[in-house]
Amino acid sequence: MSMFSDMPVDVGVIYEGERIRRPDMHLEFGGLDVPMKFELVRARTIDEVKDGSMKIIGPDIKDLKEEGSYPLGIFIEVAGKQVEPDLEGVIERRIHAYCNYVEGLMHLNQRYDIWIRLSKKSFRKGLNSFEILGKILVRLFKSELPIIERIQITFITDPPTVEKMLSEARQIYDARDARARGLKDEEVDSFYGCILCQSFAPTHVCVITPQRYANCGAISWFDGRASARIDPKGPVFRIERGEMLDSLRGEFSGVNEAAKEKTLGEVTRVYLYAAFGFPHTSCGCFEATAFYIPEVEGFGIVQRDFVGPTVNGLPFSTMADSTAGGRQIDGFHGLSIEYMRSPKFLQADGGWERIAWIPSKLKERVKDFIPKELVEKIATENDVKNVDELKTFLQAKDHPLVERWVKAPVEAVAEVKMEPQTMQVTQLAGLPVASTGAGTFKIILKDAKITARKLIIKAAEKKG
Repeated sequence: MSMFSDMPVDVGVIYEGERIRRPDMHLEFGGLDVPMKFELVRARTIDEVKDGSMKIIGPDIKDLKEEGSYPLGIFIEVAGKQVEPDLEGVIERRIHAYCNYVEGLMHLNQRYDIWIRLSKKSFRKGLNSFEILGKILVRLFKSELPIIERIQITFITDPPTVEKMLSEARQIYDARDARARGLKDEEVDSFYGCILCQSFAPTHVCVITPQRYANCGAISWFDGRASARIDPKGPVFRIERGEMLDSLRGEFSGVNEAAKEKTLGEVTRVYLYAAFGFPHTSCGCFEATAFYIPEVEGFGIVQRDFVGPTVNGLPFSTMADSTAGGRQIDGFHGLSIEYMRSPKFLQADGGWERIAWIPSKLKERVKDFIPKELVEKIATENDVKNVDELKTFLQAKDHPLVERWVKAPVEAVAEVKMEPQTMQVTQLAGLPVASTGAGTFKIILKDAKITARKLIIKAAEKKG
């Protein structure tokens, strides 16, 4: 008999990656419209945990208005002989996976960024209480992580209580993050990989190093090491660092081999410290995204909870769609906020000297890690509203990016010959370009600035 046969909905990995759109949603917790949400795991002694205990502070699911968006805190306390504080972040991240095992339940992100949607269909089936979800989580945690001997769960929907506990949770997150600082990538012989999000992004492998946190911001190098030790067959695994192929861009032979294996050959090279060339892939749970702004030859960064358009006119959601999915997209780079505090932060692209715009809230969070001479030179939404204003601001502040603008642009002229079944580029900036056949071709220009006075596209005339 299935361990979930008494549950009103199915539970299994088959439901991972299920998306619940708003028309199919009964209600949601967290997300972009709700500032107060979190999930937190704490290690306790055996005597402090009542195994299987469930508590709900505030209205239960069935007591909340349909189609509403609500605050939520998920607080889990675990105990066991092998359970230690180093494992808190690892166990915490499993909440994401286990919630997605539940039919009609969609869980995204982590820590203070969670977003959970419950479908109308599953609510009608009987998934109408946190008691049911809690029982499912208890069984999954204890069956998949046997080191957990006791577990108790508290769900909080009462807004004042969520707000109070969120403040406490942020202090705990910050303390965990600070612990990992100081250790360098060059000082260890192994990194760690995570494929927890492959149900949403099949070609994504998160590479976790001492100086490059997981994109979700929830797993440090120490967390990765602990997770791989207690669950060798789990989603977090050891990566032999291997040979350093490029110290500036952060390319390692072991990382390339791991990425190739875990993506079935789709990703063969990875740069850990660069947003161009072979950038690190992204799933969709990243805390922030860096995006290239060609008009100023620099980057903007926007975090998940930023509301409204960024300096290029696009909101976080649009930029996230361009970044996510396990693809390697030049100029779009999912990252954790802790990685922004790392000396390796976009090292190959110029680091903080390449950052032109950042929301004021995020800037305040990482201000102590921005070089002092650059703090006032990086614009926020309070300084500029569009790219033209950004360019004026950077000039007035004498931002290092301005020096890049005075370099002579590369002139590029393409002569294209069209045929019914082929397209041949015969010349590009004086260089021969090979056709790929089948009516398509690819042109890659690096460090080039192109100006086109006119672009004319005509249909090919049929011969004979």
